[in-house]
Amino acid sequence: MEILITFAGKFRRVFMEYLKRIADEQLKLRLDAFGAVQIVGPKWCGKTTTAERQAKSVIKMQNPDTRESYLATAQTKPSLLLKGETPRLIDEWQVAPVLWDAVRHAVDERRLKGQFILTGSTVIDDDEIMHTGTGRISRMSMYPMSLYESKESNGKISLRELFDNKELDMDGVTSSLSIEDIIFAACRGGWPASLDITNKTAQLLIAKDYVDIICSEDISKVDKVQRNPALARLVLRSYARNLCTLAKKTSMLADVSAEMEGTAMPTFDSYVEALEKLFVIEDMEAWSPAIRSATVIRTGKKRCFVDPSIAVAAMGTSPQNLELDLKTFGFIYESMCIRDLKIYSQSLGGKLSCYHDRYGLEADAVLHLDDGRYALIECKLGSRDIEEGAKHLIELKKLVEEKNMKEKQISLRLPDLLIVLTGGEFAYTRKDGVKVIPLGCLKD
Repeated sequence: MEILITFAGKFRRVFMEYLKRIADEQLKLRLDAFGAVQIVGPKWCGKTTTAERQAKSVIKMQNPDTRESYLATAQTKPSLLLKGETPRLIDEWQVAPVLWDAVRHAVDERRLKGQFILTGSTVIDDDEIMHTGTGRISRMSMYPMSLYESKESNGKISLRELFDNKELDMDGVTSSLSIEDIIFAACRGGWPASLDITNKTAQLLIAKDYVDIICSEDISKVDKVQRNPALARLVLRSYARNLCTLAKKTSMLADVSAEMEGTAMPTFDSYVEALEKLFVIEDMEAWSPAIRSATVIRTGKKRCFVDPSIAVAAMGTSPQNLELDLKTFGFIYESMCIRDLKIYSQSLGGKLSCYHDRYGLEADAVLHLDDGRYALIECKLGSRDIEEGAKHLIELKKLVEEKNMKEKQISLRLPDLLIVLTGGEFAYTRKDGVKVIPLGCLKD
């Protein structure tokens, strides 16, 4: 497989083996169920490559040789661009937003499944399209690769199997990843293009180049608003410093303003919204079960990137520095756990949230499945922190039990799984039922 990547603004050709993605099966299922599928996610995460493996014809809207003619056709008669063997892939369709409505109309007219695949790395404002496409165009998210997809997790422990069989024997399963391996994997990120590079120093350039291009080009192109690259870097760095925390925007603005005076909240919001449209930032919503007073549970969002390497690049740090600063890496490690859980949960029909209250009780992630089952998860890099993480999970479970005892008519489901994801070597089930699982053993 041949792909194009950029280093210092120049395109280079890279030939690499296709590594199977969890999204492959999700795309197939959606094509069987819907007339069209839209794949969204950050640039360079592999959307086009994954789509091309199932497409029978392809049109790339950003091909410089044909871009202008495609745009002219889209303005005159967009249906002409939809002709071709199906599924037909329309890559970077948002270059001509009219194609969305053309696809929706074609799906209605043909009344067939699996007609189109749309890929794009930015969000389009609702006012640029006439219809939502509900029931015709299914939306599917993609992320950079998980450790299992990059073949670094051995995948000996399946989330699906754990949910289906709580008594599953996983004791004695081991991960081959050392802390140094985990740190490097987080710094490199899950970018497919980095995995075919043998030089480890060169592998780290992918994330750095990604941040460079986001700040210097994409943040202004996404909604045609000229923005300051230096301010974009400061916003990213502030997010990185507050990674996986419930930091308020006011504190992050103060952090940015310390180096760029006069930055106002509307400006800060504009940059954050642009980064969200580019799928760089993806904050995690809070889980707010009725187990405490509403004033006790913190409902702010947890600050997250789609890949931990963005935080590393934004802070300008390195694997060597992080090996000497495991406290900082703990937040980056949690970010990598969240990335992998988001990917694994897709095949389970799941979604992630987090819990934190003002008494200090927390769950780094709450994985909810469509059928009501859920897991409380803590992310702890070292073995010394496992006890603390398990204690939080047990306390949170007890709160649910106490709530159900007091209000028997309105009971809340007890958590199906209590999990501590660790950077350690061994998997085991504690006497209190908490499952300690190395991230290097996990899969969907």
